[in-house]
Amino acid sequence: MAVQFFESYGRAIVPFAPLDPAGKCVRMYTCGPTVYNHAHIGNFRAYLFEDLLQRHLEARGFEVERVMNLTDVDDKTIRGCRQLGMRLAEFTEKFKRAFFEDVKTLRIKPAAHYPAATEDRYIAKMIAMIEQLEEQGVAYQADDRSVYFRLAKFPDYGKLAHLNLDELRPTGRIQNDEYEKESVGDFALWKAWDEADGDVKWESPWGPGRPGWHIECSAMATELLGPELDIHCGGVDNIFPHHEAEIAQSECCTGKKFVRYWLHCAHLMVDGQKMSKSLGNFYTLRDLLAKGFAGREVRYALLTVNYRLPLNFTLPGLESARAALGRIDEWVTRLEEQAGSAIAETTHLADKAEEFFGALDDDLNISGALGHLFDMIRESNATLDRGELSAGQAAYLLSEWRRIDAVLAFQREVTAIPADVLALVEQRQQARAAKNWAESDRLRDEIARLGWVVKDTKDGPKLTPR
Repeated sequence: MAVQFFESYGRAIVPFAPLDPAGKCVRMYTCGPTVYNHAHIGNFRAYLFEDLLQRHLEARGFEVERVMNLTDVDDKTIRGCRQLGMRLAEFTEKFKRAFFEDVKTLRIKPAAHYPAATEDRYIAKMIAMIEQLEEQGVAYQADDRSVYFRLAKFPDYGKLAHLNLDELRPTGRIQNDEYEKESVGDFALWKAWDEADGDVKWESPWGPGRPGWHIECSAMATELLGPELDIHCGGVDNIFPHHEAEIAQSECCTGKKFVRYWLHCAHLMVDGQKMSKSLGNFYTLRDLLAKGFAGREVRYALLTVNYRLPLNFTLPGLESARAALGRIDEWVTRLEEQAGSAIAETTHLADKAEEFFGALDDDLNISGALGHLFDMIRESNATLDRGELSAGQAAYLLSEWRRIDAVLAFQREVTAIPADVLALVEQRQQARAAKNWAESDRLRDEIARLGWVVKDTKDGPKLTPR
């Protein structure tokens, strides 16, 4: 099966083929964080879907050039820095650093480019695009000195979101970066400076001000990837108005179709409800790490439902992720012990890896892919139990696992066992020899608190990172 995706504009499953004449290079833009706070797990659900997408495309031989923007000037960032009495760059820098730390913890591949909206290169591009739109009569400066996009000049506005604009309430001009789905009006390309902006402003042909949120992404995407993109991703909440506005302003500037494939990630729920601080179910990655969960466990929990389906995130679900990863870890350990230094030789389980990739070819069907992986684990474990899996076959399965994990990034990191943990294991062995089971259990829990799981085997205790 060729790689295929559900394309949001046409609302259909379609085969994927990049614009590159050689069919190899993929130009991909993904909406990144607005750096006014720590990113929450709803944000990371989208970023992990995009990571899975890139990794699978690369596993299928494509070369992906991905851009993820950093929105470091908009209504929220300005409001945040003003409330704290800080300069905008100082305020956003903290959250930029935190974002990259979280990306590393979740094993998300770095993008090729992380453009920030406030960089001079992109501000200049935004102003140039707005000037071009103004020359075409598509943009105009209003009496409030801001510059707006004239929706009447772009009849395709609303088609990505499949909105019937005739049935929605017209609202004249809209200056806010975000507005309700029922609101339809000329949106701001350049916002004239006012006192609420403090020292956040740039000079422009229309006077001091700042760009609107939508023009930022159009400028950064086309500056780095050119006028036509293969893939543009984001959450479903980005479709309207943000992606609609991107299409309108970009296509008016370039005269070309802006994006070939639009892919959107569904909402994340927590305990069956919308995530909200008032409900006490709002989590950042740091909140979950503080509860003792590891980055790869959060990664597993956020990846295991297809991106187009709502994901209900729960703490028991994280426990299930931990158990599933533990099962993978034990399987890999068994294969390593069986394989030794043997040369790989094929096995009847070879098809399982291709079935894994085949499932991902079908619109990133991750649940189907994981089903094939766990079939491979179950069947190879049974073969090992019967003594029917040779060292060479175990080596082959390990090589297939490495190919699969290049997409999943679930592999346990190999770390040296700390001396204090080894000392506790020795104390526990002494307690078990004395049949002091209560002390043995206490020491096991202490070892777990330090991040290690001890398993008793016929060859003695074995430790694995939790």
